[in-house]
Amino acid sequence: MSAPLRIVVADDQASVREGLVLLLDGLPDIAVVGAAADGEQALQLVAEHHPDAILLDLHMPVLDGIGATRRLAAEHPGVAVVVLTTFVDDSSVREALQAGARSYLTKDADRAEIAKALHAAAGGLTVLDSRVHSALLDARPSAPVAAPAPDGLTQREVEILRLIAQGLTNPEIAAQLFLSTHTIKTHVNRIFAKTGSRDRAAAIGYAHRHQLG
Repeated sequence: MSAPLRIVVADDQASVREGLVLLLDGLPDIAVVGAAADGEQALQLVAEHHPDAILLDLHMPVLDGIGATRRLAAEHPGVAVVVLTTFVDDSSVREALQAGARSYLTKDADRAEIAKALHAAAGGLTVLDSRVHSALLDARPSAPVAAPAPDGLTQREVEILRLIAQGLTNPEIAAQLFLSTHTIKTHVNRIFAKTGSRDRAAAIGYAHRHQLG
């Protein structure tokens, strides 16, 4: 028999984290070598144990799942990242996959599905939860970005910034992208924070300076 798949589990909720460890460590083909409560701990455990894959949540303190995934892809490219989260909006999915995640599951997934995704990811394959796949299909494709966006802007944020620069209001942007006004408002706030813009006028100026308008 081949050696069991060695994994690290990262989730800030102790009950979820401990449950996943018990659930997965009981399988003959998986060995949990570490459990982390945040992204920084996850990186330390990966550096220490050199697992085949890591199962991590997106929203964690200190360093969130997206930031941890980016660093894992850069510092430990041989470790397959499988996201397990409650968030299935297309923005979160795209951001995680762009950061380097191989697979994306929701916390509705059962033990067999999680194990299958971990093994597939370690083998270089991608597994997407059916709800995640639907979210991607339902979302309009983001505008292509020829070069990496400045200041950590995601493709979706660049798309929304372009529409802001065209003078569209939040409701108009929401209608054009088939998203809720609340979702657009959240993206706009993130854009303001990342670009250091206090208002839409400043964001428009930023867009023009970076040739995003």
